[in-house]
Amino acid sequence: MKTEKVAIGKIKPNTNNPRIIKDDKFQKLVKSIQEFPEMLLIRPIVVNDEMIVLGGNMRLKACQEAGIKEIPIIKASNLTEEQQKEFIIKDNVGFGEWDWENLANEWDETQLEDWGLDVWINKGKDELLEVEDEVEETTTDAPKITDEGYSLFELVMLHENKLTLLDLLNQVKREFLFEKTEDALMELVRVYQNKNK
Repeated sequence: MKTEKVAIGKIKPNTNNPRIIKDDKFQKLVKSIQEFPEMLLIRPIVVNDEMIVLGGNMRLKACQEAGIKEIPIIKASNLTEEQQKEFIIKDNVGFGEWDWENLANEWDETQLEDWGLDVWINKGKDELLEVEDEVEETTTDAPKITDEGYSLFELVMLHENKLTLLDLLNQVKREFLFEKTEDALMELVRVYQNKNK
């Protein structure tokens, strides 16, 4: 398979692609393509014979927003329909995990955020307190404590932040072989407390 450049109008977005990037993250993707268009040559959009995107749906949308007229593609002509569906998912799955300690010590936090990485783990206490001050206490009754010693509470957050938190908690559960999400959350609390001692 070879890379070729085609007019961006010939490429069709995949309406069945389940991966999306919205709002601020999408604007960061647009900006990164504008500032580093060579990245597209290194990682072209993958399309099928009908020119429908199999890999790079959001990059295509970001290129359109950035006003790019031609875009590098790779045509995956030899994939069955089932393989195309599999490729769409596997191309978007994040198998790896970030080494947060390495990022904190070897990389510039501002650049990482500018490049689209959420570096929330390095936020200072002052910034966390600012967010905390915005949260209203809504509970008027004491929490109900179950026989097992659990206390139920509701956490209201933006959908995108909720997905990020759930993804992180699932990563911690896998890494530490925790069965309960609560244990993963407490591990994050422990790491944060140790980091700020």
